[in-house]
Amino acid sequence: MQIILSPNCASFTGSIGRGFGYYIQARCNRRGRVTFHAARQARGFVPPDGHLRFILTCAEIACTQLYFTNIVVKKEELRSALIEANRFIPAQNLRLDTYRARDIINLKTTFGL
Repeated sequence: MQIILSPNCASFTGSIGRGFGYYIQARCNRRGRVTFHAARQARGFVPPDGHLRFILTCAEIACTQLYFTNIVVKKEELRSALIEANRFIPAQNLRLDTYRARDIINLKTTFGL
């Protein structure tokens, strides 16, 4: 998952809350540009629905436009998060190749995530 920061936020790394098992990591691409991505914690407990809750929380933050302007989640990652959380019906109904914050909020509303 890629996180697109708002113009008001120069950098955002670390945890956005307890109990997810995921955090935000800065990475440098080939052109030297820093991008921000979700990363799974190497140690510690990660709940089965931690990845999905992390994605949903990031989408909600992106809708406020305060720290993030958007997130980009590939279909495979979102499907994996839904299956880990035992949400099989939404996982079968993914149609887009990439999902953005508004798409994820729509999924949350449609399927009661």
